[in-house]
Amino acid sequence: MHALTLLAALLVLASAPTAAQQQDFSKVQMKAKQIAPGVAVLFGAGGNIGLFYGEDGNVLIDDQFAPLNERIVAAVRTLDPGPVRFVVNTHWHGDHTGGNENFGKLGAVIMAHDNVRTRMSTDQFLRALNQTFPASPKGALPVVTFAEGVTLHLNGDTIHVIHVPNAHTDGDSLVHWRKGDVLHMGDTFFHRMSFPFIDLSSNGSIDGLIAAVNRALGLAGPNTRIIPGHGPMASRADLIAYRDMLVDVRTKVAAGIAAGRSLTQIQAAKPAARYGMPSGFVKPDNFVQAVYESLRNPPRSAGHSHGGTSHSH
Repeated sequence: MHALTLLAALLVLASAPTAAQQQDFSKVQMKAKQIAPGVAVLFGAGGNIGLFYGEDGNVLIDDQFAPLNERIVAAVRTLDPGPVRFVVNTHWHGDHTGGNENFGKLGAVIMAHDNVRTRMSTDQFLRALNQTFPASPKGALPVVTFAEGVTLHLNGDTIHVIHVPNAHTDGDSLVHWRKGDVLHMGDTFFHRMSFPFIDLSSNGSIDGLIAAVNRALGLAGPNTRIIPGHGPMASRADLIAYRDMLVDVRTKVAAGIAAGRSLTQIQAAKPAARYGMPSGFVKPDNFVQAVYESLRNPPRSAGHSHGGTSHSH
């Protein structure tokens, strides 16, 4: 099986509604777990969902797949009976935005970085998967977008949505609950189940990914609960280990490039093998290739660990 087959399937399902309807989601169980006062994580299929709930209304961080909408709503209601007022997308990929149109119809305001709306508005070709993903319908697009970030003041807490440039994609955001001491990483963090997918076609980069994780570590304290885009809940120590892995592999690949070695020669040296995860949907060799290509052809704004890209409209 190709290393990215599972990811391709996830993206295809949410990017093409007809495919999602044909896929059997009947066995997917949506499990809600409270992790702080007014904050929960929902595990189902696709990217992990953050839930911020309370008397001022409910906020979802990502929304998985359209066919799971009713199960997501039911899981939210086990914690709070109110409607979902806002959905924040951490990036554009379909396994994080597939429920947008349904939640929009239910009255939720969809929010994301400028580049998320831009990419969802047009067909997207992902070279790593050799596939084109069609533009999303108008009702699925974020209606509130930002360049640097946005702050929500609800339910007795303050949550900061912070753009981190050119990491997993060019539209990634971290979401930080100040009082609740929770951090949602989106797909800048794959925890214990796969090497990360750096979407080079969406201007992702290894340097931007490392910068994003360092930004997150600057926000995370010793007791911060960290929600990865994929995988189980994590601690600050887990995130440090992940950052150190990224830096180590990057260093080894960069040294190989500096020595004039080809990608095949660098892969043969197995710079990521010590970190295991051979059965993850991004294999060690695929990750090394993404690091190699990212270093050979970095996006212009990669590696800035502060601020975000600004856009004029």
